[in-house]
Amino acid sequence: MNPRLHIDYNHLKPLTCSQTVPLRYNSAVIASLKTNPFSLVETEVSTLCDKIKQKFVSEKDELKDIADYYFDGKGKFFRPMVALLMAKAVNFHNTSEDSIWSSQEEIAMIAEIIHTASLIHDDVIDGSNTRRGKPTVDSVWGQKKAILAGDYLLSVSSVALARLGNTEVVEVLSQVIEDLVRGEFMQLGSKENENDRFNHYLKKTFKKTASLLANSCKAVSILGSSTEDISELAFEYGKNVGIAFQLIDDLLDFTSCEEVMGKPTAADLQLGLATAPVLFAAQDYPELNPMIMRRFNEEGDIERARKLVAKSDGVTQTRMLAEEHSKEAIRQIRTLKQSIPRDSLEQLAVLLLQRQK
Repeated sequence: MNPRLHIDYNHLKPLTCSQTVPLRYNSAVIASLKTNPFSLVETEVSTLCDKIKQKFVSEKDELKDIADYYFDGKGKFFRPMVALLMAKAVNFHNTSEDSIWSSQEEIAMIAEIIHTASLIHDDVIDGSNTRRGKPTVDSVWGQKKAILAGDYLLSVSSVALARLGNTEVVEVLSQVIEDLVRGEFMQLGSKENENDRFNHYLKKTFKKTASLLANSCKAVSILGSSTEDISELAFEYGKNVGIAFQLIDDLLDFTSCEEVMGKPTAADLQLGLATAPVLFAAQDYPELNPMIMRRFNEEGDIERARKLVAKSDGVTQTRMLAEEHSKEAIRQIRTLKQSIPRDSLEQLAVLLLQRQK
């Protein structure tokens, strides 16, 4: 039984059960996809890192070395790719041309800079040692310099945002930074009531992951001179894709291996975090609830929790919930005029469910 899909993330109410039948995406469906979403923005994405690094201080100093560290061309670039595809889709919807405007490309870069800043700060908070298969920034340069480097990246993104000269877009993307901070604070706590706990988790997921995608999609739509309805559609697509993306990330923490993920698995349990697979498992195994409240800090809690999740259908239910959000993203994007970019965004909402890392 899954939580209701349509959730007001500002005024969350107790969860009810969804009566919809999840759409299953199998290998035959994936094989039938005709458009590779990555290829449509390959040119823009291939130059993204170099363009971003040009925004950093020109002097060859330690701060620039740290800022450059994760912009090595080895990231997923999922967020800028979604923003660029959305730019093409809304531009075609509005003008019948799917070119990307320079201001919209700037949003894609700003989104990746903000995301990278959040990774640096998260690794300091979590005490992580690896990221993307290599030592974290704080492991190499220390916590103090890592925090300052993350702050520097946020300042670079703020300057780039201000230079766009669009007050509405500034407001939209500034919300992302507030959401990231509030989401991190939410991650430090939990809720005693089970329904409150799942709502807390979903709201935190929106703020920490989906807000950046949602507001980036909205920003490129605004810059494409879209109507308010189209900009809201873009926001909803990004929100649902972002939540689905994080749900898959959370289940991979239980099903993948460290060599594939590029970071330690079961990391969430080790950090004391109860993600969707654990929260679903707790419905069948209530003994997980006290472990959740004490953040798995007693000896044997982590291994016991892993075994209970494995015995339950928590991972399956998490995937089903991700599929519901994927379907909602597809429903939203189909409002746009049919185009290759629009179809690519639809297919992207399916493909993200097949992630292995």
